[in-house]
Amino acid sequence: MPPQQAAEAIDAVWRIESARLIAGLARIVGDVGLAEDLAQDALVVALKQWPASGVPDNPGAWLMATAKHRAIDHLRRRKMQDTKHQHLGRELAERQVSPEGDLAAALDDQVGDDLLSLIFTACHPVLTREARVALTLRLLGGLTTEEIARAFLVPKATIQQRIVRAKRTLAAARVPFEVPRGAELAARLESVLEVIYLVFNEGYSATAGDDWVRPALCEDALRLGRILAELAPAEPEVHGLVALLEIQASRMRARVGPGGQPILLLDQDRGKWDHLLISRGLAALERAEGLGGTYGPYTLQAAIAACHARARTAEETDWTRIVALYDGLAQLMPSPVVELNRAVALGMAFGPAAGLELVDALTTDPALAGYHLLPSVRADLLAKLGRFEEARAEFTRAASLTQNSRERELLHKKREAL
Repeated sequence: MPPQQAAEAIDAVWRIESARLIAGLARIVGDVGLAEDLAQDALVVALKQWPASGVPDNPGAWLMATAKHRAIDHLRRRKMQDTKHQHLGRELAERQVSPEGDLAAALDDQVGDDLLSLIFTACHPVLTREARVALTLRLLGGLTTEEIARAFLVPKATIQQRIVRAKRTLAAARVPFEVPRGAELAARLESVLEVIYLVFNEGYSATAGDDWVRPALCEDALRLGRILAELAPAEPEVHGLVALLEIQASRMRARVGPGGQPILLLDQDRGKWDHLLISRGLAALERAEGLGGTYGPYTLQAAIAACHARARTAEETDWTRIVALYDGLAQLMPSPVVELNRAVALGMAFGPAAGLELVDALTTDPALAGYHLLPSVRADLLAKLGRFEEARAEFTRAASLTQNSRERELLHKKREAL
């Protein structure tokens, strides 16, 4: 296999399998930091062997078997005398998985989802909220520190420090690898919901690379959200998040053209939307609303998504209701990104001048200084007002800021269309 082709194949396998691999190893060794190191060691071996031998039929199981061998070597090198570690070494040796074995069976546990256990372990209260989210995105989604930094609109070095410190803290505190129960489950739920939300968003609109969407991340996030809904059936925000993800996921087939080019919401063929997912999302939203209380941020966003889902055409969208929902979201969760989305809704409901006024007020916000959607939204509004030269300049700036090649192509085409 040519080296370049092998490297691309290994990268694709790592993106798909790394979360399950780390989660399975974390359950075995009880240390998420060590689990990631072992997984990385297995990847290094793959980078050396696969170009010559080819990618195995079951690459995930191959990586797991290699990582388990590394775990045994690690324990032997350390010459651990502790009885628990000696027992662990014997257990690993006895439970080795054939590279051709069934990875899902090898990673099965009492909860039925190691990934869920990994999220709750990484979201332990011993960590700061920011560290919980950053670490879980790194371990679960396989995102790079740069991708996570863009999601948080903070420097890459900050994310790197959070992840390193989080691993050390978890190891020092000997946090158990498990899904909590009762009051402890409720205490960690907010961070877990945020992680799932951000993982889905990275899959729904990739921050970098050559793909506009990464469906595997969306599928993992949606699956974990559904599991959470079963674990915490009385929590309205869990159902609100599931509703949001179901409705957003319904558009996946319509978001990408035949050549992989992005298709924005108002330009999508709504006949390609998955109406089963829409119905599931609307049912989850009804369940969240039926539990009573004030709407949380995920339920509000799900209600916004439902407005789009219920509209048979883009022209039938109830933009006035969407503005009202964004008003509520801005009060509940003040954020420049929320304000930017509210500006889009204002422009659709009350004209581009109304939207542009709010966007112009956001241009001095330092949190949005490198955020490509700010000049992109501003360019759209300027174009609708006939201010084409200014719009072209904003599209150029937006294209220079995005790290996603598909999105960059779209922005260049919108600029050329003017």
